[in-house]
Parts: sequence; structure tokens; C-alpha cells
Amino acid sequence: MAAQLFSKTSFSSKYQKGMIPASNKIVQLILSYVKKKTNTQALEMAVDIGCGTGRYTIPLAPHFKKVLGIDISESQINVAKQYNSADNVSYMVAPAEKLPLKEASVDLVTAGLTAHWFTFDKFANEAVRVMKTKGFLALHSFHPTFHIEYKDLSHDLNVAMSEVWDILFRHEDKNINKHMFDQYEEIFEAIPLKDKEWILNIPVTCQMSVLDILGFFRSCYMFEAFVEKDALKAEEFFKKTQEKFLKIMREEADSAVLNFHMKYYCVLACKD
Repeated sequence: MAAQLFSKTSFSSKYQKGMIPASNKIVQLILSYVKKKTNTQALEMAVDIGCGTGRYTIPLAPHFKKVLGIDISESQINVAKQYNSADNVSYMVAPAEKLPLKEASVDLVTAGLTAHWFTFDKFANEAVRVMKTKGFLALHSFHPTFHIEYKDLSHDLNVAMSEVWDILFRHEDKNINKHMFDQYEEIFEAIPLKDKEWILNIPVTCQMSVLDILGFFRSCYMFEAFVEKDALKAEEFFKKTQEKFLKIMREEADSAVLNFHMKYYCVLACKD
């Protein structure tokens, strides 16, 4: 099962190093939604489910008295603890479908880049159970299509990137990627709350080097699944990909900063 890849210590390290940085735009969207509905009410507790290495956990720290990151992968939690820079953030190993939290104890339940991995009906029931009245749910991810922009090399870079995804998608979990491609439509419909919003096509741009983009490829579960099936072939593929990108960039390969464009989507809900 693809989810088991996240239990590997080696993959957790690749994920922390290479995954796209947390989007401040998305974090602010969630916080704005919460603050608009709470009328400056004090926020006690946020829980980040499927927190991985804590990329979307830490940005919540300044806005809540306590933040808890929960993930089923002990190796991901171990990495999150290593990089924890906030005194009010803690981490715990537990499944999304059975949260070790009291009923009506949480102001915000959030999941970034992970809700598509959950058994969603069970998770949704648990999320609603632990949310306070006027508590919030925020789920977000990005559409698995990307665009690189850099001077007059954009076309060649995007052709090369498309070739990478053509190979990686041969190793996809179709059920997981279906949710990402439909921008959480089924997930939105399955949330058992009346007060909810579904926000699509949120443009986000990261500035990345060529090595950053190559690291992102490595941090994707599909590449790790490729490694599991045939490590030598996967490494040869990565080597050729690196050579292709460096050839396109020529003498600018080490110093160039490229615009890496994505589209996020976000599901927001409030418990009456």
C-alpha cells in the first residue's frame, strides 16, 4: 500500500528535504476564515492531522495556545520533532480515523496535503467529534499539475517536467490521485457539516532552484514507489532527469531561481 512508504525513515528525510514549502497564502486563508467567524474569540487548540514532518503544523503556532501534530507514521513524527521550533507545538503518533482527543476540545482541525490518504468517512466523524461548537475544519492540497517559468527556457523546462510526471504516474495510487485531480470534490461532499466552503484554483508560486525541483520529484510518493519496485531503474531515471534539466539551464543551472506555479484548493467548514 502506498501509504506505507511514509513509514520509511529514508523517505521521511527525503520528504522533509524536498517537499514544496508550506504556502503562507493557504495558512492565511485558513486563519482569515477562522477569525472572521470567531469575532476575535481566543483560540486555544489546533490539531494538524496527517502532519507529516510538521510543514503545516509550525505556521499555526503563533495563532493558538497549543498546536498538536498527529501522524500515523512514527518516522515522520520523529523528523517533525527534530525540526520543531515552537514551545507550544507537540507531536503524537496516531491514526486520523481514531483521534486520541476529547470530544469538543479542538478549535481547528486541519490537514494539509493528506486528507486524500484517510479513510475519509471515519476521519470526518472523528474530526466533527473533537471539534468544539463553532470549531473549524480546514483541508487543503494542490492539483498535481505544475508550471515552471524561467526566461525563455520555460517551454523546454515544462516539456522535461511533463516527461517526469508521465513516468511517475505509472506508479500512482489511482484512488489517492483521483481526489487530488478532482480538487477534493468528493471529500467536500462527504463532510457532515452544513456550513462549508470549497475554494478552487488558488494560485501559489514558489521560487525554487533546479535542485529544489529535482528534490521535489524525489519527495513524491510515486517516485518512492518506483524505488520500491526497481531501485536501480528509478535512480537511473532520476540521473537522466537531472542531466536533462541541467542541460536546459546550461551555465545558469547553479544560480537560477525559477518560478514554480501551482494551484491549491481548500475545503473549509464550521461546526454549528
